[in-house]
Amino acid sequence: MGSLQGEERLAYPEVRRDESVVDNYHGVLVHDPYRWLEDPDSKEVKDFVEKQVALTESLLKTCETREKLSERITALYDHPRYDCPFERGDKYFYFFNTGLQAQSVLYIQDKLEAEAQVLFDPNKLSEDGTVALSISEVSENAEFLAVGLSTSGSDWVNIKVIRVADKSTEPDTLSWVKFSSITWTHDNKGFFYSRFPAPKEGDGIDAGTETNINLDHQLFYHFLGTSQSEDILCWKDSEHPKWEFDSEITEDGKYVLLSIAEGCDPVNRLFYCDLTALPRGLEGFKGKEMLPFQKLIDNFEAQYDLVANDGSVFTFRTNKNAPKYKLVRIDLTQPEAWSDVVQESEKDVLELACCVNGNQLLLSYLSDVKYVLQIRDLQSGHLLHNLPIDIGSLDEISGRRKDKEIFINFTSFLTPGIIYQCNLDVEKPEFVVFRETFVPGFDRTEFEAKQVFITSKDGTRIPMYIVSKKGIVLDGSHPALLYGYGGFNINITPYFSVGRIVISRHLGAVFAIANIRGGGEYGEEWHKAGSLARKQNCFDDFISAAEFLVSEGYTQPKKLCIEGGSNGGLLVAACINQRPDLFGCALAHVGVMDMLRFHKFTIGHAWTSDYGCSDKEEEFHWLIKYSPLHNVKRPWETPGQNLQYPATMLLTADHDDRVVPLHSLKLLATMQYVLCKCMENSPQSNPIIARIDTKSGHGAGRPTLKLIEEATDRYAFMAKMVGASWID
Repeated sequence: MGSLQGEERLAYPEVRRDESVVDNYHGVLVHDPYRWLEDPDSKEVKDFVEKQVALTESLLKTCETREKLSERITALYDHPRYDCPFERGDKYFYFFNTGLQAQSVLYIQDKLEAEAQVLFDPNKLSEDGTVALSISEVSENAEFLAVGLSTSGSDWVNIKVIRVADKSTEPDTLSWVKFSSITWTHDNKGFFYSRFPAPKEGDGIDAGTETNINLDHQLFYHFLGTSQSEDILCWKDSEHPKWEFDSEITEDGKYVLLSIAEGCDPVNRLFYCDLTALPRGLEGFKGKEMLPFQKLIDNFEAQYDLVANDGSVFTFRTNKNAPKYKLVRIDLTQPEAWSDVVQESEKDVLELACCVNGNQLLLSYLSDVKYVLQIRDLQSGHLLHNLPIDIGSLDEISGRRKDKEIFINFTSFLTPGIIYQCNLDVEKPEFVVFRETFVPGFDRTEFEAKQVFITSKDGTRIPMYIVSKKGIVLDGSHPALLYGYGGFNINITPYFSVGRIVISRHLGAVFAIANIRGGGEYGEEWHKAGSLARKQNCFDDFISAAEFLVSEGYTQPKKLCIEGGSNGGLLVAACINQRPDLFGCALAHVGVMDMLRFHKFTIGHAWTSDYGCSDKEEEFHWLIKYSPLHNVKRPWETPGQNLQYPATMLLTADHDDRVVPLHSLKLLATMQYVLCKCMENSPQSNPIIARIDTKSGHGAGRPTLKLIEEATDRYAFMAKMVGASWID
């Protein structure tokens, strides 16, 4: 179905191979003939990209469903979308998108029922919507709004300050900010933020296209109305250039917490500084370096997240001796005396904890990938109320300790979005609908969603959600889309997707999400079971999920498409290397494809906590076994096998400075050479192409039109490759 045997085969561009590039990894010689594709600024690389873009477009033009997909996806995207309101000072704020606006707009209102006014509209910053609001924070008195703006999807951010009263822009401009929050002090004089030193190339570079490793993260404090050059350097650690720093202010404004990470594992060091104990305040550190932080946790043994404090008595969420997390309490004056407030659940993972309504705790648990909400007493930890919630995702929870009411943004496979309001200052709190999102043309009664549990290769029970039109016959005739991630302790919970609803309704597709190991769905043990030396478990789980969809009659291999992004892109690429017979199509977004060199580019070094590093001999041998770039083989050369790779689309973007494009480019060149070009009349008739976007990054901040265009292209490709016809 996915081959072009009945049509003229793709004419793949000629691509230079440099056989002289060979690395010696602990006595093992590894060729890297496309090393030259690592330089995004070279003319040869730009020429390669241009030819691949033209090749892909030539194929996409032949996809019969492309125009109809574009029309339907655009129509369903055109619906109003709200985020939860939040309160600062005596004002309320919320984000809103009318439907097809490139970026959501920030609104302000005096009361929840009052008329809202536009406070900040990022759509006015660029004609094509590629300048996005990456981070934002309103000062405690609601006088100022600090906004972090990213361009073309890059992780780099420039911070500007808006005066709320007249919406004017202050002269403050902070550059080279990355992986940062904005933390206002309660005197409203300024904020903490994190940044890297400016690149050697200076301001002349196209930020986001460079691949230089990110080192020497630093924490600064900025006073309003001053130059960035005058900012206070609050913390750095020259002995540990790969560590990252973030800050948080306690709700009483007294303490600033410094959280230190060395990678992506859920562990951190935690220091604190009593701002009220500084004789001249932060002003006294102008021209000096380093705040007098006290060390509370000085190791990377566990994670500690602030929940609340009463003076020097702090409550934290932690996985210390509790892989499913618990709440603990500590008095800073007695740093050895830790006590449990809410003990670890035997089965459920404590995902979130926050203090609301004075002395109440709002706890969010994940139970078999379904959310459970509780209200508990802050002091005793005793359960006060259960708050029933449907199966889905809690996209956002808005509420602080002083707030008697909270807002929760809920979504699921068949629920575009509901914002619930809950008054906690009553005997029996209940959710009431504050705002609900309606999608014109979407009828949820046409579909059904269910959860199943499959058995992986080693006997582990893996949860999977399956969504389809109601009443389908399980005869193997349906196109199917299987999505997975499986890494970095990240959960994939049910959420609404316009693109997937469209392919289910109009292509008859079944779509499924497999909650494989490596994620955080069952806590830190589940995460560790899919990382480092046990990364193969992720691929085994995903392959088992695919086999289940086939064996149960949902689909058949030639009609099955797999999809994943970032770590999920690695997942997809590794699985087509290991089981090319099981899939008809593969969509691998912004994947980590070169597992031997990923740590050398931008922030890749932080991922060694999940993958390991080829610099270490034992870990090299883990990585070389599954690295997508190094395991492309011709399946038809296996005796008795008349196989080829599934039709494959690699997706990347020129400003992806998280997983830099070179990963996808090198794998693309390798697959095209090994499978399609190195022999005459290759059995590989299924296309191997890439969709390479411009003025776009890893995914965050992408304007609505680009989201629609990408969904259209990848699902039009899928439809053609798995033989799916349009259903009106």
